[in-house]
Amino acid sequence: MGERRQRYSEEFKRQTVKFAQEQKQKKTMRDIAQELDIPLSCLHQWMTQYREFDNEPLASEERIRKLEQQLRDQERQLREKDRKLADTQEELAIVKKAVHIFSKPRP
Repeated sequence: MGERRQRYSEEFKRQTVKFAQEQKQKKTMRDIAQELDIPLSCLHQWMTQYREFDNEPLASEERIRKLEQQLRDQERQLREKDRKLADTQEELAIVKKAVHIFSKPRP
C-alpha cells in the first residue's frame, strides 16, 4: 500500500518558514528541508505562502558595499551635472548680456 501523507499544522509551517528565513544566509533550502525532514517542495510552497519579510536577514555586507559604491557614483555624476548646468547658465547669462548690448540701436 502507499505511504500515508504527513500532515503539518499551520503553526509548524509558519515556524518552519521563519526558521528557514533566519538560516537562509547560512544554509541552502535543501539543507534546511533535510534537517527538518520535510520535502523540499513543501518548504518552497510554504515559503511562498507564509513568508514574512520582517524575518529576512539584513542584506549581506557585499551587497551593502555595492549599493554604497553605486550611491557614491551617482552622487558624483549628480555633482558633475550640477556643475555643467551652472556653467551653461553662466554662459547663457553672458550671451543674453551680449545680445542686449549689441541689439541697441546706435545713435
